[in-house]
This record gives sequence, C-alpha cells and structure tokens, in this order.
Amino acid sequence: MDAAVDLFYRKVLSDDRINRYFDSVDMDGQRAKQKAFLTFAFGGPNSYSGKDMRAAHAKMNLSEADFNAVMENLGATLKELNVPDELIGEAAGIAMSVKDHVLNK
Repeated sequence: MDAAVDLFYRKVLSDDRINRYFDSVDMDGQRAKQKAFLTFAFGGPNSYSGKDMRAAHAKMNLSEADFNAVMENLGATLKELNVPDELIGEAAGIAMSVKDHVLNK
C-alpha cells in the first residue's frame, strides 16, 4: 500500500490538471490518511480517522474532469505496480462508489 500511495501522489502532484488542489496540503499527513483509508477499503484494519469523503472534499469544488484525472492517475499507478486487472477494477469500483460524495452531489 505504501508504494502505491507514494507513486500515486507523485503522479498527482505532477499532473497540472489537479496538482493545484494540493498546494497547501500537508502531504505526509495526506499520504498517511490515504494509506489508512485504502487499507480499510480493501478489507484491512480500520485505522482511518479522517473526515468522510463528503466533508473532506466539500470546499474543493471538484469537477467531473478532476475526478477523472485522479482515476487516471490511480489506474496508471496500479498498472505500473503490476497489479492484476481484476484488482484494478476493484479499486476503480471503490473510487466510483464515493464519487458523488467527493463531488458533493
């Protein structure tokens, strides 16, 4: 999980479509929250103590294009780490399940 989250954020921070959202974010804290959230989402222990998805993204005014950019970076990250397509599909399904919360719809 550590390698995936670290690689994912390297991609996100170099993506001019979405990196502005992280200008004032404590990235060490962000990585820790993301690792805990994804570990729980994939069936591991629940050590996630961050805000729920709606609250965490409420003031960001994210668009469908922003969400899609994150999804592209996630998929590219998992492909680069040779994660099987089946598991990439599961990760995409988890992300899609919170899409409306992230976009505050």
